[in-house]
Amino acid sequence: MTTQIKNIFRLKSILPTQTEKPENNTEEGEEARRRTYHETGFRDSSRNMGTAQVLSICLDAIYAKFQNEEKLQIDKQRLAKEPYINEQKNKETEIKALIVSRENKEEQINRLNDKIKGIKENVETLQFEINDLPRDPEKYHVKAEKGATTKFWVGLIILVPITLYLFTFYISTSYSAFFKSFDPDSNLMANVLDPKAFEKAWLDGPLEGAFVMLIPFVFLGLGYLIHMFSENKNIVNYFKIAILFITTFIFDAILAYQIEDKIYELNKTFDSAPFDLSIAFTKIQFWGIIFAGFVVYVIWGLVFDFIMKEHREKDKIKHQQYKRQQDILIHKEKINDFNKEKEILIKELENIRELIAKAQGRVLELQRIIDAVIIPTKEYALYASEYVQGWVTFITEKLFVSRTENQNLIKECMDIYNTHCGNVGANADSQNSVYLSVV
Repeated sequence: MTTQIKNIFRLKSILPTQTEKPENNTEEGEEARRRTYHETGFRDSSRNMGTAQVLSICLDAIYAKFQNEEKLQIDKQRLAKEPYINEQKNKETEIKALIVSRENKEEQINRLNDKIKGIKENVETLQFEINDLPRDPEKYHVKAEKGATTKFWVGLIILVPITLYLFTFYISTSYSAFFKSFDPDSNLMANVLDPKAFEKAWLDGPLEGAFVMLIPFVFLGLGYLIHMFSENKNIVNYFKIAILFITTFIFDAILAYQIEDKIYELNKTFDSAPFDLSIAFTKIQFWGIIFAGFVVYVIWGLVFDFIMKEHREKDKIKHQQYKRQQDILIHKEKINDFNKEKEILIKELENIRELIAKAQGRVLELQRIIDAVIIPTKEYALYASEYVQGWVTFITEKLFVSRTENQNLIKECMDIYNTHCGNVGANADSQNSVYLSVV
């Protein structure tokens, strides 16, 4: 056993040195190389009595020897590494293209971010303008007065009681002028302004009730027409407005004349002259009724016109606010569209980055292969088999043991050879293997 161990350490001095470059360019060189491995196997087997355990160590040494021989064959290594070099160049070109694509995607995303930022700033500006428009419309080139809403509500508060007054006045005076029989025992105001005029008119009949109920709308309609004509300022409309004022004054004068006539009839004597305009013009009640109706009606018309004007001013502001609200909705739709487009670009960018990372990893892997030694495993299997054949030849020819022991030893040696080929990748499916631990 001691002799076998000594022979194992002598194996290194027997194997060819790294400086011995095998001839690979001719068939004679390959044949001589195979013969050398065969002879080396026979010699090593003879020194170790064909021991299977020693064969495993010797095969490892043979593999190391083969690696060193392949490393020294520069042209052969260059040819073996050429596919990896080409693949590395292709991967580097692919990485450059992917980097350009990544930069384009990043630039597109940045442009979208700038657009989204700009639109959001516009939305904030529009929201500020919506709130600021009522306070300072001229700042936004809107021809509307500030505080139009306040003036509108103040005018409306004034208009409502004036309207109720006109309804009360014209219902009462129209009933007194056309349908009521004056009572000589009642005072003057009770005859002119009857608080139950509306109720009494309906009791007198539907015609009387409808008349006194609808007559205030006549005056309100005249006031609305005056407002409409005043919107377009021209001579024709001014003429129409003048006619409407005269008509209203005449109508009030008729009411006052009718009432004054009934009052005059209650107080006249046999010496009294017939009632006419000359007498009516001298009566204070006549002018009081006219001005109680007509002057208040004029005030109502002015307040109504003012309210409509303020409403129109308020509508200008509301229109501008509505316009900006619609612009905000459009801007938000654009933001949503840009965000969807951005999400797609981000996914594409992530995919590109993954491809770059994989390609860069493959380049590093290929570089390690290029820097390593390419072992032609099928070729090694050929030389290793020559070595084992030499080993087994000694066992069959020179080792004098029983046939059974001989066969068992050969079987153990073949098992060790197959295990070794599997460990170094020298099997039927492998053309080359990479030895990364470069010596």
